[in-house]
Amino acid sequence: MTLTKSKYYFEALDNYPYSLPDCLEALNYALSYDPEDADSLCLMGRIYSEMLTDYEKAKLYFEEAMQCSITNLNTPQYYIKCLLDNEDLEEAEKLIEYSLKIKGIDKCKILIHKSLSLKRNCSTNNFASVLGFETIAEAFFLC
Repeated sequence: MTLTKSKYYFEALDNYPYSLPDCLEALNYALSYDPEDADSLCLMGRIYSEMLTDYEKAKLYFEEAMQCSITNLNTPQYYIKCLLDNEDLEEAEKLIEYSLKIKGIDKCKILIHKSLSLKRNCSTNNFASVLGFETIAEAFFLC
């Protein structure tokens, strides 16, 4: 990351999500300096996913970010959330499994997404059995 690109990326990050016009302006500057910056592409994906709910466009940005830096620690967690929100559960599960192998990633956040994915795929008691418990009540009391 060059100093100028970093300046604009952090300015965009600072303005997100409270001032989207300022965020987008700074983000576009950052991407003009380096169109393959994974963090900037990830933030653009977040804007489309979380603010505009345009999941297909967000997925394009997240995919590009993953291609530019396959070991980026920020992109997978937001990409997984986008996939879950768009109900692309199979894709999300594959990305979850890959993400858990990335050294240094926040595994707790990834596992939370995994539990949400399992919950969407299973009935309540079936969800408990997937986690290794007989009933959902047992899972909550023991966890």
